[in-house]
Amino acid sequence: MNPVVHFEMPYEDKKRMADFYSNAFGWQAQMLGPDMGDYVVVSTAETDENRMIKEPGRINGGFYHRTKPDQGTTVVISVDDIQAAMKKVTDAGGKIIGASKGMEPDDIPGIGLYIAVEDTEGNKVSLLQPSPKM
Repeated sequence: MNPVVHFEMPYEDKKRMADFYSNAFGWQAQMLGPDMGDYVVVSTAETDENRMIKEPGRINGGFYHRTKPDQGTTVVISVDDIQAAMKKVTDAGGKIIGASKGMEPDDIPGIGLYIAVEDTEGNKVSLLQPSPKM
């Protein structure tokens, strides 16, 4: 099976969002800059030196700036081979939505290959082929 390894949600005001999740749930936010799309990585569980979750069954997430009114929560599914997974998605009736560079996966430094897809019900799901650990 391919596990859910991350979640993503949009924000309109990143400081307000970070303050809310910190105060309400104790999450820690790492604000990234414009070079990373002003993304905010949130830790919902303790991680090790490789940023991997210490306790099985938990995931961390992130927030991105909302650019369209219909953007919502996305789950990120880990795959071993992103090209093979993309083919399975389309063979099963889903669609490739794309990434920042079009229909090819983005290479997120230190994270892995990433692309958004749509399931048969219109839900956005993202695929991540994690970078090999050193």
